[in-house]
Amino acid sequence: MDASMNENSFQQTERLKVAVIGAGPAGVYAADILLRQLKEQGNELGIGSEARIDIFEKLPVPFGLVRYGVAPDHPSIKYIIGALEKTLSNPDLHLYADVEFGKDITLDELKDRYDVVLFATGANDDRPLEIEGHDLAGVHGAAKFVEWYDGYPNAPENWPLEAQEVAVIGGGNVAMDVARILMRQADDLLPTDIPNNVYRGAQSNKARVLHMFIRRGPAQAKFAVQELRELEKLPGVQIIVDNDDFDLDCATLDRANDDKLTRQMLSELYTIVKMAQKMADEGGTDFEGNPADRKYYLHFCQMPAAIVGEDGHVCGIRVERTQVDEVGNMSPTGEYTVYPVQAVYHAIGYKPAQLEGIPYDLDQYTLVNEGGRIYTAPAGQGGQHIPRLYATGWAKRGPVGLIGSTKSDALETVSNMLVDLAAAPRHGKVATDRDEDSIDRLLSSKGIRPIDFAGWKRVDAYERSMGDKVGREHIKVTDPEELRRLALG
Repeated sequence: MDASMNENSFQQTERLKVAVIGAGPAGVYAADILLRQLKEQGNELGIGSEARIDIFEKLPVPFGLVRYGVAPDHPSIKYIIGALEKTLSNPDLHLYADVEFGKDITLDELKDRYDVVLFATGANDDRPLEIEGHDLAGVHGAAKFVEWYDGYPNAPENWPLEAQEVAVIGGGNVAMDVARILMRQADDLLPTDIPNNVYRGAQSNKARVLHMFIRRGPAQAKFAVQELRELEKLPGVQIIVDNDDFDLDCATLDRANDDKLTRQMLSELYTIVKMAQKMADEGGTDFEGNPADRKYYLHFCQMPAAIVGEDGHVCGIRVERTQVDEVGNMSPTGEYTVYPVQAVYHAIGYKPAQLEGIPYDLDQYTLVNEGGRIYTAPAGQGGQHIPRLYATGWAKRGPVGLIGSTKSDALETVSNMLVDLAAAPRHGKVATDRDEDSIDRLLSSKGIRPIDFAGWKRVDAYERSMGDKVGREHIKVTDPEELRRLALG
């Protein structure tokens, strides 16, 4: 009786052990929310109020999307790194960067050592562009271009920027980022954290005409208002629109007015229409009235039908006019136009990577899950929850929503996780290996040297010191070996 009581008491007071795969915003937010929820509810649920959370990141540095997915001229968004750093400094959180799931550590090894495993692996691959000519030289996925200008480890040193006329396909924030970077002068980017090789590449950028093609109408665009305001302030760039695109019927306007964000976005687009008219009336100027040397065409209701090639390289893009009703249903018109371009960038969505041993939904481009619980198959197809496995962020819901959306997303996953832990045997402490140093011994036995939070701070200090030398806040290091050398001292 006494032994049973002692065991029961031990299990209630012993810390939960949690592994998080991915040290981007989704993973770090989820870890923070889990610790807070345990303090508030853990004792009441019988699982204890504390946890040790180990966060594994395949890259040598943390912060995923914020460091490597946000355009460098978005410094306000990058302030999120400060909040994420504060969370990672919590002694209950342990960063294991430069450790890749499925390569350096397996699912079985994690389940032996952790009570639950949470996947926050994000998305860094492009959805395929499935139109004729998608494989021509000069066709680029936005994800790879973003990796280049954000200094992703192992991204190419140089990027082909020889095209004078370019097309961007997509109606969301990533498309806007790509287009804006292509239209910026190199010196506009100097106040940012762009790596030196990206600055040199931007200096050689020959793009002078850009066409952005959006399949649906202005009322269905997915731009953030801030993205549109940044478009309005591009030095040396004339914005050109087709006024007919903005001749919306009453039903469409009424529906747009019902949603605050859509209403704000549409209002900002009409501001751009007025700016475009003024720029044209002044003979082709930018937002400050100075002569423009670059032209940015914003096309709505234009669906790319094929990329035209010559000698294996892009020489144009054929688009079809669409009709869109008030609820966003789109239909083709059979009216085609060909635009001369020498490069095409498609920003039609990211897809989360498939992970070894984790079911993947090929239709939704997510890990198979319900409310963050990993399932064997979609619930509608008879799938069942795989105990102890969870997902959050883009791996859970797909690549939609802003960075802040991951907080509410993580709260749902964590809430379901706590319910499951409370119902599990041994108060949720089900991992067989409870030695908190076990993971370090395992990685050491494989010759793996993980980078901890202190290692990241060494990288950060070096990048800031390099920036100080030339009057910039910091300059990114891109070479993974150099990142490791800096982090490991």
